[in-house]
Amino acid sequence: MHGAVRARVALTHHAVYPSSSRQIYSSKGVAAGLQCWRAYSVLPADLDSDEKAVLHSMLRVDHAGEYGASRIYAGQMAVLGKTSTGRVIQEMWDQEKSHLKKFNEVLGEHRVRPTALLPLWNIAGFALGASSALLGKEGAMACTVAVEESVSEHYNSQIRQLMENDPERYTKLLHVTDQGIPGR
Repeated sequence: MHGAVRARVALTHHAVYPSSSRQIYSSKGVAAGLQCWRAYSVLPADLDSDEKAVLHSMLRVDHAGEYGASRIYAGQMAVLGKTSTGRVIQEMWDQEKSHLKKFNEVLGEHRVRPTALLPLWNIAGFALGASSALLGKEGAMACTVAVEESVSEHYNSQIRQLMENDPERYTKLLHVTDQGIPGR
């Protein structure tokens, strides 16, 4: 029976946290796997309902932004992927995918629902990326610079807010937010 429970936990863990699923199979068993989930926690455990709502909203918006940026790069790759610019766009898109993966993990860890507007971000992001790429390399890069500047301003605003509240309490969340800022 213990093996069946371990397998079920491993399957659940893999579905929600695929990047760390190998940790669940350690010789220490299920307890080691459950402990690795806590390693991804970025929000303090002792949140009141107002604080939880604000932080969940932050995570939801950040996730939506990372998703939208990924879709912009997908649209640009659809148009410019086979050109000399494709390699550069692919590198930026890979970085965006990494950010999105981390935010997916964080949303799952904290049971934060993604925005209901993801289907809109899917279409709008792809359309923005493809239409900017139709203008050529310069159009695609202008779009990318504008989006990344907006993202940087957004994350810097969040970082300032968290630093004013209690920087030690939000150290892990600040680290995740800081990773989303281009160039960091």
